[in-house]
Amino acid sequence: MLLSISVRFSILIKNESTVCCHLTIGYRHGKRGEVVHSHLNFALCRGELTCLLGSNGAGKSTLLRTLAAVQPPLSGDITLLGKPLASYSPKERSREIGIVLTDKTQAGGLSVRELVALGRQPHTGFFGRLGKEDHEIIDHALEAVGMAEKASKYIAELSDGERQKVMIAKALVQECPLILLDEPTAFLDVVSRIEIMTLLHRLASEEQRAILMSTHDIEQALVLGDKLWLLKKGKGLECGVTEDLILAHRMDTLFPHEDIRFDSMHGIYSPEVKGGKSIYLSASDEILRHWAQNAMNRNGFLCLELPGADRKACLPLLEVESANHLILSTERNTEVYCSFEALFASSQLVCEL
Repeated sequence: MLLSISVRFSILIKNESTVCCHLTIGYRHGKRGEVVHSHLNFALCRGELTCLLGSNGAGKSTLLRTLAAVQPPLSGDITLLGKPLASYSPKERSREIGIVLTDKTQAGGLSVRELVALGRQPHTGFFGRLGKEDHEIIDHALEAVGMAEKASKYIAELSDGERQKVMIAKALVQECPLILLDEPTAFLDVVSRIEIMTLLHRLASEEQRAILMSTHDIEQALVLGDKLWLLKKGKGLECGVTEDLILAHRMDTLFPHEDIRFDSMHGIYSPEVKGGKSIYLSASDEILRHWAQNAMNRNGFLCLELPGADRKACLPLLEVESANHLILSTERNTEVYCSFEALFASSQLVCEL
């Protein structure tokens, strides 16, 4: 069965699954159109996980619905596997595009295997019988998402993360080259979010699917996304390899908020430091420096780099030699603390700084 799946993929377009040129998305109100974004150009490629990022209201869901042919574009062309998307019949689209939504699955009375098997409908018909090949495809999908051992469990017995894995398996058995996911990790705990994102990246590579997902899980998107789509309200879409966009400082303006900054070193967004207090900071390694700076920033201190010249002139100075050895030097004296809790409780920090 695995061999036949590989052969099927080899005769389809190898590099690009979906191409859009000068696409305008939005909503029609009678003869009038409400434009959300215009002149969008992009491509989705097999073997890649692409993460769609943007603030609420930027148009992410509108773009996904347009790519899924749930709503028509206002203008422009969408080509799927070399053929205009508009020319596909609903049944043909269901064989080429898999969709996984944020909504929780309301199929508690079905078993895992029964729900996944519904994904074979584009190939068997609504009342079609499952043959040997269909069962092999279902087995492969359940194994791929790590749910083979729970195939007989009812959906109602699963955790939210497990339900999302089942819905991804359902999309896999459609044998569609393109999978679209709208916030698949919303409402999941941190472990489940990492598991789902890791699974999607692995499936894109191993199954040679083009996978596009919208997400607010920035940290995981930067770690596991092969490509990023940055959608900005009023500014359109910017696409590229994750590291290229980060190093070109394109993440800095993703969210239109003056008090939010992107930390390109750690791949996170954080509030700008507010307050008029400054302190020089020295640490024995990068981990200690990061968390020491985090603690000082949260308490209103701007951390300055310690120059290599006259250290005595760089006061006040916090030296973090280990997690339980912090040295605070001011013009008056030097104190040693065993923790940040002790440091922030000290009169030296409160009164002198």
